[in-house]
Amino acid sequence: MLPWLLVLPVLGLGARGDFSWNKTHFKHLSERLQYLFGNISQLAGKGRLGLYDVSAIVSREEWGAGAVGCSTPLTMPVEFLVTHHVPGLECHSPTGCSQRLRELRAHHTHNSWCDLAYNFLVGDDGRVYEGVGWGVQGVHTQGYNNISLGFAFFGTKEGHSPSPAALTAMERLVTYAVQKGHLSPWYVQPFLVKGENCLAPLQKASPKQACPDIVSRSAWEARETHCPRMTLPAKYAIIIHTAQRTCNTSEGCRLLVQTTQSFFMDRFNSCDISYNFLVGQDGAIYEGVGWSVQGSHTPGYSDIALGIAFMGTFSGTPPNAAALGAAQTLIQCAVDKGYLTPNYLLVGHSDVIATLSPGKALYDIISTWPHFKQ
Repeated sequence: MLPWLLVLPVLGLGARGDFSWNKTHFKHLSERLQYLFGNISQLAGKGRLGLYDVSAIVSREEWGAGAVGCSTPLTMPVEFLVTHHVPGLECHSPTGCSQRLRELRAHHTHNSWCDLAYNFLVGDDGRVYEGVGWGVQGVHTQGYNNISLGFAFFGTKEGHSPSPAALTAMERLVTYAVQKGHLSPWYVQPFLVKGENCLAPLQKASPKQACPDIVSRSAWEARETHCPRMTLPAKYAIIIHTAQRTCNTSEGCRLLVQTTQSFFMDRFNSCDISYNFLVGQDGAIYEGVGWSVQGSHTPGYSDIALGIAFMGTFSGTPPNAAALGAAQTLIQCAVDKGYLTPNYLLVGHSDVIATLSPGKALYDIISTWPHFKQ
């Protein structure tokens, strides 16, 4: 099953599955969670929240699981928190929720995962259940497993929000994680909520993911140019950052792409903008020179590699979930459409030339993506 991102549908980022809520339910839960989690870091950092007692966590042994199958360590404190929702596992008591967790774990291990995908889960009965626990990487969110905690709501009826008891339990679990040093007080939630329909019947073959909407050159009012053609299919996908300011609105990103094109053409006498595609923090893909035209991003590679540039500087903070998801969808689209060979190599800009691009924070994420080759 393919992963997906929130706005970001991507990629599938992680706990993979089909998104089963309608937009209204999703919007309401997102707003509720934003309200609950928005100020926890600030309050915890100022000592205004007392230390919650979560000693009543239902252990793996209590809900019927054996030893943790995952063993990759997670360095604490982590800086990211990913909150998930697993609909369709309705339960209202420790006995019922334990049974549903055993079913969920069986589903995850059937998918060849090492164990339950999540670090902890919160049932609709208001109890916290141990997944893989603290200090161990789950498999909940591709690109973030090694730098985040994955918490999940389960036990709710499909199409419904978690119960008030579950929302309160999640709030307390997050606060406890901060106060005990498992989660940074300044943590970031790259995805507000991710959904998974884990008990859906397995498909014989997953349908190809739709290509993302791409903002065309005419839409951002590109200057007309004539550059050499690519050798297709490309053999590499090179991830780059532009090392300039970023953008998070359609209008701002279109203007930034225009400015970037002018910079390369007027300052460096390039035939066009250097990149095949650019990714904005608005979650959109912007056509640079496109699929079939060479960029000028990487000497020695520009004729055989797609240069995908994230607009911004990502040395300390990674792109948001919308941008990461859009980029992964674009790469899969390139394979599906024949612009990128199926056995392509994914590399960071710094892997092939001497540069700080794509920035350490972004590099750490792409190094977990499929086909990555350092």
